[in-house]
Amino acid sequence: MTPVGSRTALVVVDAQRVFTEPGQPWAAPAFAATVEPVRSLAAAHPGRTLFTRFLAPAEPRGAWQAYYDEWPFALQPADAPLWEVVPALADLVERPTVDATTFGKWDALVPRLATMADEGGEAPVPVERVVLCGVSTDCCVLSTALAAAESGVEVVVAADACAGASDADHERALDAMRLYAPLIRVTTTAAVLDGVTAEAAAARS
Repeated sequence: MTPVGSRTALVVVDAQRVFTEPGQPWAAPAFAATVEPVRSLAAAHPGRTLFTRFLAPAEPRGAWQAYYDEWPFALQPADAPLWEVVPALADLVERPTVDATTFGKWDALVPRLATMADEGGEAPVPVERVVLCGVSTDCCVLSTALAAAESGVEVVVAADACAGASDADHERALDAMRLYAPLIRVTTTAAVLDGVTAEAAAARS
């Protein structure tokens, strides 16, 4: 029997010090309010949670050269402290982080999701639903959600477990993702948790 929730994965997008700590140029001001929702989601998806990290390339190419000309502080190696998962969530990291030098993380996530689906089961279990949370709503979450939806995976965005570059940018990004319904569903942490409970109850009946 396929375990309850084994077709769903939680992806915590780029909850790193560079995007969360006050004073960082890329910090999401409302990040602190997302910590408890993210922790609740992780508790509801044991063994099914992946954290992603944005990293700077060793040598920016193409349009990324102009980007890093504007943000030279970020040209630091992968082991630099600013790329670490924020301490408030670091204890939830169950597996090696999924790292990419792009805003969207979907291409990097695909092989890891396939591996995770195969763990603990007699046969691979394809991931059919991805719950997204993290930062920033208007950049890496949005980019990841669109690519995931186009691949045919159901995407659920827990809005209160995401934070943007500003409150206005957060809301604009959520509105943009709502345009992709039913491929992308924007909801709340409470609704996601209710769904997990309902699936478990249905499996027992």
